[in-house]
Amino acid sequence: MPALLLLGAVGFGAQLINSALGMGYGVSSTTFLLAVGTAPALAAATVNFSQVGSQLVSGVAHWRFGNVDWPVVWRIGLPGAVGAFAGATFLARLATAHARPLMSAILLVLGTYILVRFTLRGTPQLRPGRLRSRFLAPLGLVGGFLNSTGGGGSGPVFTTALLASGKLEPRKVIGSISAAEFLVVVAGSAGFLLGLGLAGIDLGWVAAMLLGGVLAAPIAAWLARHIPPRMLGSLVGGLIVVTNVRTALNAEALDPGPAVRAAVLAGLVLLWGAAVAWSAYAHRAAAARALAPAAGGQPALAGEPAAVSRRAAAPPPR
Repeated sequence: MPALLLLGAVGFGAQLINSALGMGYGVSSTTFLLAVGTAPALAAATVNFSQVGSQLVSGVAHWRFGNVDWPVVWRIGLPGAVGAFAGATFLARLATAHARPLMSAILLVLGTYILVRFTLRGTPQLRPGRLRSRFLAPLGLVGGFLNSTGGGGSGPVFTTALLASGKLEPRKVIGSISAAEFLVVVAGSAGFLLGLGLAGIDLGWVAAMLLGGVLAAPIAAWLARHIPPRMLGSLVGGLIVVTNVRTALNAEALDPGPAVRAAVLAGLVLLWGAAVAWSAYAHRAAAARALAPAAGGQPALAGEPAAVSRRAAAPPPR
């Protein structure tokens, strides 16, 4: 029972992050399952199965809050489903000895990207425009494949690419990706069923994580309008990096010794704390600039220094 409660909490926290940020369920929950010794293919399958219900609830909740752009959902979700099915069948046939380092490496890269991206760059300025299929379809294939082979990855790939494009407001990026990921995890689950069946998969674990995720999804959809994505991205990215580096340091092939292991992990935790602190500072500074009065009583533009806004508001030279 304690193990099921812990898994329920993992599912709740992972889905809370995923629905609020557009990423994080797969990489965070798979990282936990690998850390407790679950085989890579079984960990990825458990995450996919548990995410089916939570992503359905998340997509519906985001739709109800007006956060979904349906053309984007279909253009990225359907290719993502193809990639997820291919990735699941590939991982199911890969030996555990080769799958574990592969998955840990993918998770570490994704976690590092999330941490650096949100800490140093935050979220980009919005430049409204149309997202075309020639951009979304290849993105869907790659993200879907990573979602199955890495136990998560469609969210970091989809969300960061769409945010970087600046053509869709952040809340609609998050809501659309949450809806599209339902197609991805259904296809991934079908691939794992074909390659693994249900042998070795603990349905109690799946149910506990699914229940936690379903409870978190509507809360997170509401939070997507209020939570600072920059801070949450730094928190999630750092957690994934620290956990997967710890897993690598504990591997028999590496095993640098307890002193080196402790020093490396302590250094990473300090860097992680600094990243979160910087994200909090940058978020408060951007909010202050957005609220600071500019010359003539006009407020500064969000994320823009007041001096720039004053120059923009000043009358042209005679």
